[in-house]
Amino acid sequence: MNPKLSLLQPYPFERLRQLFAGVQGNPDLHPISLGIGEPRHATPQMLKDALAAALDTGLTGYPATAGEPALRQACADWLQRRYGVTVDPACQILPVNGSREALFAFAQTVLDSSKPSPVLAFPNPFYQIYEGAALLGGAQPYYVPSVPGRNFAVDWQSVPEDVWARTQMIFVCSPGNPTGAVMPLDEWKMLFDLSDRHGFVIASDECYSEIYFREAPPLGGLEAATRLGRDFRNLMMFTSLSKRSNVPGLRSGFVAGDAALIKSFLLYRTYHGSAMSPAVQAASVAAWNDEAHVIDNRRQYREKFAQVTPLLAEVLDVALPDAAFYLWAGVPASFAQRVPGLSADEAFARELLAQYNVTVLPGSYLSRTVNGVNPGNGRVRMALVAEPAECLEAARRIAEFVRQHA
Repeated sequence: MNPKLSLLQPYPFERLRQLFAGVQGNPDLHPISLGIGEPRHATPQMLKDALAAALDTGLTGYPATAGEPALRQACADWLQRRYGVTVDPACQILPVNGSREALFAFAQTVLDSSKPSPVLAFPNPFYQIYEGAALLGGAQPYYVPSVPGRNFAVDWQSVPEDVWARTQMIFVCSPGNPTGAVMPLDEWKMLFDLSDRHGFVIASDECYSEIYFREAPPLGGLEAATRLGRDFRNLMMFTSLSKRSNVPGLRSGFVAGDAALIKSFLLYRTYHGSAMSPAVQAASVAAWNDEAHVIDNRRQYREKFAQVTPLLAEVLDVALPDAAFYLWAGVPASFAQRVPGLSADEAFARELLAQYNVTVLPGSYLSRTVNGVNPGNGRVRMALVAEPAECLEAARRIAEFVRQHA
């Protein structure tokens, strides 16, 4: 077996199952889960119709890894409408089976473990695929801290110059998971300048880009480069239909950017066997070409967050994020050292399940301890993915739970 597999840490949800072992949720209350970021709004009918219509002819042949021209064109058209970005669909776009597998596979394409002490840098807290991609690619993960005083923006300026000199790739997550922070143009410029100086690749994970709460939509990586008058050298963006169109089971997204990186990634994926089903491609074309369902989806999230956030803010350290569908909430200090061997966020999550049958994810499971500090310790992630009534009921239970233990 590949010895690097032993470096991988348990996934957050496996740790959550271990934390809840032996705990019975309050049987008098129906269970509500805010633990997993799995969209639960209805899948658009037009997307399902397109998928069904493609089944007669879409399953009879092997698909091309590069995808059909119609899909690449739909993705390019969406980039133009959404970001004002122009790409060549023939060489600057590649369909992928969801952003999760693409983020991992792309790192295996880029990282060169034959170089001394290669680094892959990413935010802390983070999406755990980033860490696994670094470790299995033979790179050292570098955990870049977030700053609570800046709405949990990533402190890229804290990275030492000697680390940048060894960095081969960075993952940017904007809007961020779990914090919802969006990276502004001046920070993009700083990263571009660093990439020019040190030659590292920027992988921009933008799968939450269509769920936001301000008037202006979140800035994307390709958009930032365009505004700054740059080309897309050493830059790749990743996006997906999972959150935008409520189809996590479709496993459909695309990457766009540097044509040279796309060429290498296509070669890797050809051997990896990552071609997208023609039926899924047909449904994806319909999804990328339609914006009405995205606007309605965003409206639903805005209404939920408008109801839930003020209620929780009365008892927890929490505020409306820039974007995404998570609340990144600080738990009361009274939960620290409440249960021997458990962090404050673990104790909070465990007791909340037992007493009020609501599941949240401990923030420390989404972070790593660096220099004695785990930036997720004392915080929990709440995914407001259920229907509004259920999210509101969960918020009421959490508020009652906190007041009970104040």
